[in-house]
Amino acid sequence: MDGTPEDPEQPRSPTIYDVAKVAGVAPSTVSRAFSRPGRVNAETAARVRGVAATLGYRANPMARALLTGRTSMLAVIVSDVTNPFFFEIIRGVEAAAAEAGYVLLLVDTHESSSDERAAIDRAIPMVDAIVLASSRMSDNAIRMIAKQRPTVVLNRPMTDVLSVVSDNAGGMRSAVEHLRELGHQVLTYVAGPEASWAGGMRWRSIRETALQLDLRVHRIGPYAPTLAGGLAAVREFAESPTTGVVAYNDLMAIGLMRGLLHGGARIPGDVSVIGFDNIFGSDFCSPPLTTVAAPLRALGTVAAQMVLKHLASEARGSARPIDPVRPAMLPTQLLVRGSTGPRSRRRHPHSWATTTASPEPAQRTVRQEPPG
Repeated sequence: MDGTPEDPEQPRSPTIYDVAKVAGVAPSTVSRAFSRPGRVNAETAARVRGVAATLGYRANPMARALLTGRTSMLAVIVSDVTNPFFFEIIRGVEAAAAEAGYVLLLVDTHESSSDERAAIDRAIPMVDAIVLASSRMSDNAIRMIAKQRPTVVLNRPMTDVLSVVSDNAGGMRSAVEHLRELGHQVLTYVAGPEASWAGGMRWRSIRETALQLDLRVHRIGPYAPTLAGGLAAVREFAESPTTGVVAYNDLMAIGLMRGLLHGGARIPGDVSVIGFDNIFGSDFCSPPLTTVAAPLRALGTVAAQMVLKHLASEARGSARPIDPVRPAMLPTQLLVRGSTGPRSRRRHPHSWATTTASPEPAQRTVRQEPPG
């Protein structure tokens, strides 16, 4: 009947104190068994979880956060969640976080530094630590974030914030040496976001390596680090074509290849193309893409382990400010596939560029002369 008071005999939900009583442990032990399982004896933790399951107890993460100041959540900030570059990084972070009893809060910042900062400001109260994957923020902004929560940065070296990078310089050198061995003398670098540390390092490395090997190289862009960005680069590339190209990342390389093939170029017959990162699908395109493979899953795993180790030290009261250290660096490897080959020996190797560089008829601008 409506309006009838709740039945006082109705069973209440079990609490942490009920679990502690039945398991014969302190309530704080029950709390740690769910929030920090690594800090509780394995046998005790198993007994607590068994009692909790029998009683129907479920841990309330928000209530636990109020008591312990910890949420057992780790934020992963990516610049574009649709970019396959981040798939393996996220998996690596997830595996390390799960092993430590953490879950992920995934944030997509849409390649915007302002959106990134706003999202992090909102996420900070809900997470214990932050993983910044390819951040577009300034170093000073990252330092401010790191003062609020333990933070690790991927793909950008910092001496006063935990950081993990792949060997961009070594990877680029391998790419340039490969093109030189194939006979290519003039190269193009298709640049990605201007705010990308990795992009700046790759451009610096290709220039230095080209100088050492007596090659010529020029840069076009910047373009968005997407398939569309690679397609957009075709017009500028066709205005001053070369037989060898290295793109900022695999998505741009694949987009560039699509545009070149559509314009009549042969790959690798006329143009050899190399990407970066070895994302999922880089070997599915036609031809399969030669790429500098970065250990993406390992990047995510190492980053999460570093920041969680610092967080654990902080919880024990033994954490110190990050000492000036060199970032952790993981190796890269050149994977040679079908998109690279010997330099063309045709008399007019860039004949395809004439039609590719000119706008399509539907895209031409028609100037109307005034009457009379």
